[in-house]
Amino acid sequence: MEVTVIGGEAYLHDGWIEIVRAIRQAGMRCSMTTGGRGLTEERAQAAAEAGLQSASVSLDGGETTHDRLRGVAGAHRAALQAAANLRKVGIKLAVNTQINRLSMPELSEVLETVVELGAFAWQIQLTVAMGRAADAPDMLIQPEDLLELFPLLARLKGRCDEGGVALWPANNIGHFGPYDATLRGSYGLGHSVSCSAGCTALGIEANGAIKGCPSLHTVPWTGGNIRDASLKDIWERSAALRYMRDRTVDDLWGYCRTCYYADVCRAGCTWTGFSLFGKPGNNPLCHHRALEMRRLGKRERLVQIERAPGEPFDNGRFEIIVEDIKP
Repeated sequence: MEVTVIGGEAYLHDGWIEIVRAIRQAGMRCSMTTGGRGLTEERAQAAAEAGLQSASVSLDGGETTHDRLRGVAGAHRAALQAAANLRKVGIKLAVNTQINRLSMPELSEVLETVVELGAFAWQIQLTVAMGRAADAPDMLIQPEDLLELFPLLARLKGRCDEGGVALWPANNIGHFGPYDATLRGSYGLGHSVSCSAGCTALGIEANGAIKGCPSLHTVPWTGGNIRDASLKDIWERSAALRYMRDRTVDDLWGYCRTCYYADVCRAGCTWTGFSLFGKPGNNPLCHHRALEMRRLGKRERLVQIERAPGEPFDNGRFEIIVEDIKP
């Protein structure tokens, strides 16, 4: 029903306008996710004429934090300019934000910017230990941080409602816990579900490789190539795309296998867990789990034991340390 063009930056591809136009002519919705650097008014106008309906611009904190996370001075100013360019040509604007130890204290500030920009939606997700983020473990959210984060998100949901902004928690903002209905009440079931990769979504890489989710690692999560097989065959027969549909509690490990919500959640976001451990089926970045650990007088801590090798879609390795804490 919908195709979101992403990158890097989709508009660096010479044929991106042709692709947007083809998506719309096929009767599908077309949106874009962008960091905004280089998204000029001329490019925005061309996208609008081709039928692009909405675009989500990344804002990952205040100016200093955003530029540090993006690794480019001036990235924040460029994102704000891109947002203005999109609105000027009539493309609906959304904002997406990654949450880590740098951006978390600035989420209220980011939301006020979202409201001021006139965005209709704000998508939030935890920074995942992939790529450059895998080499910045001190920046990543720890399980115990979720005990502070989720009450904050619940308060921000109220501000979103006041400002007319739809809050879209991504799949790794999880799972269950006392604020789940507050954050996901407008979703179909009104609560967290399992990973959507290969269930209600898929990713297409620039070379035609098909994955269950565009964020998942190319290896081992590519199920086939559109140049070699039909999308239907890849979707129905590929083990990589069927994994999330077919996995059961028996495929889980660690705490997730024993969890009360195991059969519904099945370890939540596969991308998050796989990026930490190199295998799916266990995800300590879970609010319910952090609460249960606290109830038992314990906490989990993620420690990096292997750095990422420096390849596309790469990840390092982490281990879980369980510690006793004072009541």
